[in-house]
Amino acid sequence: MANESIIRIPPYHYIHVLDQNSNVTRVETGPKTYIRQDNERIILAPKKMVMVSPRHYCIILNPVVHGTDGAVQLDALGQVRLAHADLEIRMAQDPFPLYPGEELKQDVTPLQIVLANTALHLKALLDFEDDQGGKYVAGDEWLFEGPGTYIPQKEVEVVETILATTIRPNQAIRLQARKECRDREGNKRVTGEEWLVKKVGAYLPGVFEEVIDIVDAIILTEKKALHLRATKTFQDFQSILRKTGEEWLVTMADTEAHIPDVYEEVLGIINITTLNSCQYCVICDPVGLIDGKPQLGQKKVMKGEISFFLQPGEWLEDGIQDIYVLSEEDGLLLRALRPLEDKSEDNKDILRKPGDRWLIRGPLEYVPPAEVEVMEQRHAIPLAENEGIYVRDIKTGKIRAVIGHSYMLSQDEELWEKHLPPHVEDLLTTDRDPLLDRSKDSSEKGIGLPRDKTRAVSYRVPHNAAVQVYDYKERKSRVVFGPELVLLGPDEQFTVLSLSGGRPKRPHMRRSLCLLLGPDFCTDIITIETADHARLQLQLAYNWHFEIPSVAEATRLFCVPDFIGDACKTLASRIRGAVAAVTFDDFHKNSNRLICAAVFGFDGEGALRNLLRFAPNGLVISSVDIQSVEPVDQRTRDALQRSVQLAIEITTNSQEAAARHEAERLEQEARGRLERQKILDQAEAERARKELLELEALSTAVESTGAAKAEAQSRAEAARIEGEGAVLQAKLKGQATAIETESELQRLKQAREQELHFSKEQADLDVARAEALAAVEVKKFEAVIKALGANTIRDIAVAGPEMQVKLLQGLGIQSTLITDGSSPINLFTAAGGLLGILPKPSET
Repeated sequence: MANESIIRIPPYHYIHVLDQNSNVTRVETGPKTYIRQDNERIILAPKKMVMVSPRHYCIILNPVVHGTDGAVQLDALGQVRLAHADLEIRMAQDPFPLYPGEELKQDVTPLQIVLANTALHLKALLDFEDDQGGKYVAGDEWLFEGPGTYIPQKEVEVVETILATTIRPNQAIRLQARKECRDREGNKRVTGEEWLVKKVGAYLPGVFEEVIDIVDAIILTEKKALHLRATKTFQDFQSILRKTGEEWLVTMADTEAHIPDVYEEVLGIINITTLNSCQYCVICDPVGLIDGKPQLGQKKVMKGEISFFLQPGEWLEDGIQDIYVLSEEDGLLLRALRPLEDKSEDNKDILRKPGDRWLIRGPLEYVPPAEVEVMEQRHAIPLAENEGIYVRDIKTGKIRAVIGHSYMLSQDEELWEKHLPPHVEDLLTTDRDPLLDRSKDSSEKGIGLPRDKTRAVSYRVPHNAAVQVYDYKERKSRVVFGPELVLLGPDEQFTVLSLSGGRPKRPHMRRSLCLLLGPDFCTDIITIETADHARLQLQLAYNWHFEIPSVAEATRLFCVPDFIGDACKTLASRIRGAVAAVTFDDFHKNSNRLICAAVFGFDGEGALRNLLRFAPNGLVISSVDIQSVEPVDQRTRDALQRSVQLAIEITTNSQEAAARHEAERLEQEARGRLERQKILDQAEAERARKELLELEALSTAVESTGAAKAEAQSRAEAARIEGEGAVLQAKLKGQATAIETESELQRLKQAREQELHFSKEQADLDVARAEALAAVEVKKFEAVIKALGANTIRDIAVAGPEMQVKLLQGLGIQSTLITDGSSPINLFTAAGGLLGILPKPSET
């Protein structure tokens, strides 16, 4: 385009042309055909003019300067004047070109429509004065509120679009002033100040107003209150002056829905406190009725039926409590915290001092005042005839047992715990029966429930047993015979028996609270040595019982703590002394008599005694049982074992011989019966074999006859079938040959007919083609001749000689001969040879 000389400019288009001599660029607008000069160059190809539609605008950078008459101003050199770095906003007008240096900073853009409840935040970039006479300084900010169409200005910047905030019922918006200003109600606001707008509807914040938050109202009910705190001194919605840090409640009586003010901090929702007729509560630090301030350190008792809200600073001590409903068997132990006047049971005035304790009994309902502390709720302790408790007087320290009737502790009494030794506790808490579990070791812990130590210690003495109880305060002991129930006093303890156990006896193996009076037995293992130094181990069982003394002498039963161990040691000593004086053979033959004589002894007449009595505690040994006698020496034990084994072997061998003889006899009888059965079975088998051979012969004969007959019949049938097949095959072969011959003849006949038909058709086509070609050639020749015409043909015929004549005439040559002297030259064709025209074959 820059090199083209002719440039066609369409309507509403323009180009920029640079004059290279003056270096000035100008604008050419269409419609026109512009012829470029040699010293000009096209800078901008034909471009469409800028068209600004109605209600549209565009922004031009570096716009041209117009005169008073609206014409574009030029400088001295003819170049258009530009307002450099300036902007021009052009509204709807006729299409216009862009002059050299102008730039379209913002394309054609629709004007901004500001809707209702919407505004544009504008800011002045330069000092200017609008059409209405308003003056603005750079930095000024204002709103363009809708509805309307905003006409942009180069001195004004659109900061943002502000939308109105919808305020619904029970809602408010929280605003903050970014700069000192006046709100829409005309109130003066300082920078950073916050306020609420509660008017229902759409609110469009001012230019210096900022919406911080939308505050929803808190709905209050009869059961809820709002706990607020002032963050700054101000007047609330009730025109009450609230100081900084002050707390208060807003209830449904004040308003149904509360929107917290900007200087109100919501601490929480307080639920109503409801007390029924059987409840009360203690309010700590109650609010005074006069000044409304918390009375620190004071308490207030509220009794139902009532409903109230806890004021700020108030709190419940131990929450909502039930009123003490006391029956005849109940009581309350109270203590005075501060001096108070009270009523006694007989309705007399009593002055209670701090620290006083007293007990009130039912039936009644009691609500303790703030000056009284409930230390304990006591119940009458029901006691059967065989139950009791230990009671201690806290003033005197005296301890006593209350047994057999219901009892309620007084204000100066308390339950006392009686502690017993650990082994006594184990014996009392376990479920071990002293009669059934005598063989169990006392070190094995039983499973039992823990004992209530304030209850009187009781122990059931079984039948034919005795228990000794010692009173450490009176320094007396008493023995209780069973069956009986023992209840210990505060200063009484059981006498524990520590008995030997096991085999051989070991001390302190079993503990017991009761002494079994028998009859009973005990087992022991002792080692003895005869006069010939044979060591034997005896297992003995002693039957024993106690002689029951009178009540005055009953304590002597417990004078020997381990009567089992002492008795077994004494008896073992007597037996070892008696056996040491005899030999092994004598002891083996007379062991029972020797041991009984050693244990019981002889009377004055020389007769063997039946009993052995221990005088200190009345223990009686009634009999001795020798359960086993075993040698201690290994060689003696081996010799006895060999002799026993030899006797056993002799008896075993004799029994084996008798059994073997009987087995041989039975075997011979069975063998004879087996041989006889074999003979009978063989005879039966031979008869069956004979019958089998006869049947096999008959079967063979029948089989051979049938095979020969069947073979002959099959051969005859096969020959007949073969002959019939050959005849049928010959017939079919003749028919097939006749069909093949006939079909071949038919095929050859049809082939020859088709070849003849094809040749005829091909010849007809060749003839028709030749005739068509001849007709075409004739028509072509006629058309050519007709197109050339007679004159043209004549001119063609004489054109060659006439041109040769003209050529020669032009050269001025009348006649020329050019030859090499060896070949003749036709002079008539000399001109044609000079012109490079070859002679036609007819001419040569």
